[in-house]
Amino acid sequence: MTHMQLAPQVEEADEWRTAQRQFDIAADILHLEPQIRPILREVQREFTCHFPVEMDDGSTRIFTGYRVQHNIVRGPAKGGIRYHPAVSLDEVKALAMWMTWKCAVVNIPFGGAKGGVVVDPRTMSSREVERMTRRFATEISVLIGPDRDIPAPDINTDGQIMAWIMDTISMHEGYSVTACVTGKPVDVGGSLGRVEATGRGVMICTLDALHHLGMHAENTRVSVQGFGNVGSVSATLLERARCKIVAISDEYGGIHAPDGLNVADVKAYRVANGSLSGYPGATELASDGTLTVDCDVLIPAAIGNQLTSHNAGDVRASVIVEGANGPTTPEADEIFNRNGVFLVPDILANAGGVTASYFEWVQDLQSFFWSEDEVNERLHSIMQRAFGEVLETAQERHLPMRMAAYCQAVSRVAAATRDRGLYP
Repeated sequence: MTHMQLAPQVEEADEWRTAQRQFDIAADILHLEPQIRPILREVQREFTCHFPVEMDDGSTRIFTGYRVQHNIVRGPAKGGIRYHPAVSLDEVKALAMWMTWKCAVVNIPFGGAKGGVVVDPRTMSSREVERMTRRFATEISVLIGPDRDIPAPDINTDGQIMAWIMDTISMHEGYSVTACVTGKPVDVGGSLGRVEATGRGVMICTLDALHHLGMHAENTRVSVQGFGNVGSVSATLLERARCKIVAISDEYGGIHAPDGLNVADVKAYRVANGSLSGYPGATELASDGTLTVDCDVLIPAAIGNQLTSHNAGDVRASVIVEGANGPTTPEADEIFNRNGVFLVPDILANAGGVTASYFEWVQDLQSFFWSEDEVNERLHSIMQRAFGEVLETAQERHLPMRMAAYCQAVSRVAAATRDRGLYP
């Protein structure tokens, strides 16, 4: 996912507040007992470290890093590591909580975690990023491991960074611990299909939503905010499904073409020119202009807090599929509900990534690897099943899809909490 400086931050845009408020609403709907609410409302562990790294010029720089585990009653903690200058403890706590619900909504045996370092890695050399990564991996090695907490890529991190973390942990242990992270290159225990999995899950949920609503892909105009891994893969796969991609934005700006964009051409142009600016045959937009452009489906696939009470009323899409984590505040949710927008929430829509990470973890533990077709078939099956379960809950309880997904997820985590009881 690409670093985005997009819609202006407003007071309501606080991820931890949003995460806890969403949980509170679901807990009320479920009549969750008071003995369990405080357990699920708070994170279990939060780890902060300040660590030195030698820079290329010989100076020493201190970095701040975090690793948070929200809940591990259903299995090892699972969650990405992001490198971003705006990383904060509250943000990481919210993302860890969302990971718990995400794993539960697709019913894979993980709890939720998240991590991050306060840094813009684009201002550093590759060697500096490697040294920082290996030192951060050493700091959090007291928490992570294949049976305890399994990191993965997130904003500004990728397979190479996961390989460095895996190698660092392996050097500490004295043998290769391939299952200690996911999202690795295939050569060192990664899974085929993992890179595209989050975007593929967004595509599956989008097509399922269109089918449910009686809409046809060939008549559907899609706007994508964010053109990193999730946004670009989602756009590519939806274009193959015959949707028309009419708007795309990255961190520098956006483009709009009512008759449709060729996604491969847009990707090639961006690589050649460093941004979308000047793309021929398209109107230029601000980075957040893709949120309110005329379209049928909106895919926010950048960073959190992009859809707020300030712009939700201007959104013209009738379907929103959240590729990013936490792109919508509760205030915006209320506006979308009033306006009849069908919203597929992040904890369902972008769960393809953690599902494929689960596949990678299983393959590493067994030392038995699947073909890309097998990975994609299993992913499709799990995502479709989860979408169907959430939709059924939404219809039975007369709930928006977000709260239906939360009810599904919180119910599963609460059941595991009841079954295990409290120690001691």
